[in-house]
Amino acid sequence: MKPPLLLSTIVTASCLSVFLSSPASARAWQTTAVLGQADSTGHITEASQQAAPTVSTAPQGAGQPGVRNGSVITLDQALALARANEPTFAAAVATSKTAQLDRAIARSALLPSVVYHNQYLYTQPNGTVNHAGSVGLQNAPKFIANNSVREYTSLGVVTETIGLAQYSAVARAGAAEAIANAELEISRRGLTSAVVGLFYSFVAAQSRIEIQQRASKEADNFVTQTQQREAEREVAHADVIKAQLTLQQRQRDLEDAQLQLQKAQLNLGVLMFPDPRSSYTVVPPTSTDLPERLTVEAEAATNNPELKSALATLRLKDAEVTTARAAYLPDLSLMYSYGIDAPQFAVNGPEGVRNLGYSASATLDIPVWDWLATQHRVKQAHILRDAAKVSLTSTQRTLIAQLEEFYGEAALAHDQLKSLELSVQTARESLRLTRLRYSAGESTVLEVVDAQNSLTTAELASQDGIIRYQLALANLQLLTGTI
Repeated sequence: MKPPLLLSTIVTASCLSVFLSSPASARAWQTTAVLGQADSTGHITEASQQAAPTVSTAPQGAGQPGVRNGSVITLDQALALARANEPTFAAAVATSKTAQLDRAIARSALLPSVVYHNQYLYTQPNGTVNHAGSVGLQNAPKFIANNSVREYTSLGVVTETIGLAQYSAVARAGAAEAIANAELEISRRGLTSAVVGLFYSFVAAQSRIEIQQRASKEADNFVTQTQQREAEREVAHADVIKAQLTLQQRQRDLEDAQLQLQKAQLNLGVLMFPDPRSSYTVVPPTSTDLPERLTVEAEAATNNPELKSALATLRLKDAEVTTARAAYLPDLSLMYSYGIDAPQFAVNGPEGVRNLGYSASATLDIPVWDWLATQHRVKQAHILRDAAKVSLTSTQRTLIAQLEEFYGEAALAHDQLKSLELSVQTARESLRLTRLRYSAGESTVLEVVDAQNSLTTAELASQDGIIRYQLALANLQLLTGTI
């Protein structure tokens, strides 16, 4: 089951904590600074406190290449830092590289291998003389399997095995390499998805600070106006109280926004810096237009890693079927040896006999009967291949559904941007007119507060709409491999 590319509108800290708690063998997320390990009750044990490295309280963001404390981070920089620091992505890179080496190893099995074999054998003599030797009289060994009492072997041996299983192993290694590369791309896009979500969560938190600051300033200004009008006996004290309540709520909203900004900074800092408390800000990329539907479909069909992984898995299962069937066929083994295999470790022996020579052999092993084990292996391979076909069709259906969902989300979010901006302008104008009417005594304090709330709500909705469009566009870019 491949990790989905769908991003939530705003990635919260709780979502990240769930992502961080996944098993290390699957998608484990770890921080570089480890403060200790908790026991089953959730308390940090004394042993883990002793083993835990000391973490400096000073920000260490300056240790990153090209990044200093307090820097402005772009999305591309955030992605580069996360790829350099995230252990799961590093494991996927290592798996891909080892798969490439596995394919090279499988290809080398098709070529002859050469070894230089050296051996000395001593066998107790049986007390008789061996007259069958090629170098005159020799003491006969007790072990009939040995050629002489002393035997020296120094041979260069070239061996080659020819069979369908060896060629099938290359195909399997190639398919496994394709799977590893696709999984690497899936891991990269999964990391990109997390970074993009946290990045825009930080952007949204920064924008909310500005909105809440403006709303708090507006509420404070209105409190001053109500107090002045009360002093002039134009309004009741209830207007001042209502304005003060609104200001207090705006101040609390501003404090909440500041806390959300701190959380967003820490969550993103975990993926980028040795110390997530490093001080930095982010700047969003320039907004781009929604791509054409046909372009998105073509790129998704070509560059989707889940689809590539499913296709490579099917090729791997086909190769496993071939490997299982290869057991029905014979294997041809060739061996050529050149060197010394004689009672003396010398090129020339006694009586002018030349010890240096060669030998060659060819062996053809024909399978006859294995109690249907090969037939059962072939059936197993067919079963697994059928399951891979089902997985491929499921991946194709999921890709179609994701394409429809993501493009529809991006198109709707794009179309609503102008409407949201118009709502902000309308709410701003409504607040201005309501304040003027209140100054003239033609509106109530409740109307002013309602206009203030409407403007703040419209600004927050407009900001959320921008983030929603950016995330939806990022979903499409992840699906098509353009980010």
